[in-house]
Amino acid sequence: MSDEEIGSQDQDAADDWGAAMEEQAQSEAAGQSVGLDELSDDGAPLSNPNLDVILDIPVKLSMEVGRTDIAIRNLLQLNQGSVIELDRVAGEPLDVMVNGTLVAHGEVVVVNDRYGIRLTDVISPQERIDKLR
Repeated sequence: MSDEEIGSQDQDAADDWGAAMEEQAQSEAAGQSVGLDELSDDGAPLSNPNLDVILDIPVKLSMEVGRTDIAIRNLLQLNQGSVIELDRVAGEPLDVMVNGTLVAHGEVVVVNDRYGIRLTDVISPQERIDKLR
């Protein structure tokens, strides 16, 4: 492509841009509204979503024993054997979180020398949606 062709294309683009800006200015000056294309929902209805699309997406599942606030000064003084008091009472159910969102409560169990969690209360999907709002 020659320099003349490139220059010609740049000029055409500038002319198109200038014409569009001039048209917008004229519409605003005349008090006319600019027409927008209507959005249409051609997707599947929400009541019957195709879940196969998302079933293989990995999520992070974690259990939270408790929390506490601590000043950086105290954090830097922690060493082996230090005890940090949490905001939970002993025996209180743990929070089961999926990507940081509470989905259930449960208790710690041991299965084949590994820790596990037995779900004692699952948060309903409607409650989870309400918490997001």
